Amino acid sequence: MRIPAHSVCTAIRDDIVAGVYERGGRLTEELLARRYGVSRVPVREALRTLEAEGFVVTRRHAGACVAEPTEQEAADLLEMRMLLEPLGASRAAQRRTEAHLKVLRGLVRLGQERARRGNSEDLRSLGGWFHETLAQASGSPALTSMLTQLRHKIAWMYAVEAPANPAESWAEHGAIVDAVARGDGERARAVTALHTERAGAAHRLRFNGGPDRADRVRNSQHPVNMPSLRH
Repeated sequence: MRIPAHSVCTAIRDDIVAGVYERGGRLTEELLARRYGVSRVPVREALRTLEAEGFVVTRRHAGACVAEPTEQEAADLLEMRMLLEPLGASRAAQRRTEAHLKVLRGLVRLGQERARRGNSEDLRSLGGWFHETLAQASGSPALTSMLTQLRHKIAWMYAVEAPANPAESWAEHGAIVDAVARGDGERARAVTALHTERAGAAHRLRFNGGPDRADRVRNSQHPVNMPSLRH
C-alpha cells in the first residue's frame, strides 16, 4: 500500500509500537521503502526523527535498529506522565475552548455508556481520545507533543490491564472535565494526578514477555494502518 511520504514516520512508529519490528531488530531503508511504497529519502528522514524520539538507535556496523529500552527507562516514562498529565489538565482549565469542552463532554458520555455495556475495546480508544483532547486543550503545543510521544512509548513498552471498574475510571474523566469547565486549575490537577496514578498501576511491562510475545511478533501481518496516521 502506498502512503504519503509525510506519513512514513507515523507508519513506522505505529508498526514499532504494534510489535511488527522486534526490539533490537534492524530497520533497513530499502525494506522500509518497499513496505511503505516510498523512496528511501523520506524513510531516512523518518528514522532520524524516530531516533530523536527514542524508538530507533543507530549501531555501528548495523545501522538503524529498533531501540531496546531498559526497565528503568520504561518506569521513568510513567513517572513523567504522572507529572505532565496533571500539568496539562491545569493548563486546560485556563485555556480550553468551548470546542474542547464539547468534545471532552461527548467522550465522557460515550465512555460512561460503553462502561455500562462492558465494551473494553471501545473504552481503550475513547480513553486515548480523551487524553489527547485534554492535552490539546492545554493550549501548549510543546506539552501536547511531549504527552503524545509519551503515550506512544508507553503503549510500546507496556500492556495495560482493563480497569476492574471502568465506570469509576470514567467518573474520574467526568470530574476532570467538570474542573476544566469551571476553570479550577488546582482541582483539575489534583483529580488528574489521582486518575493517572491509578491508571499507572494497571501497566505491565512487555519486555521479556515470554513465548507468546515472540510468537505474536513473528506471526504479525500488520498492514499499514492508515487511520492511525492521525497522530
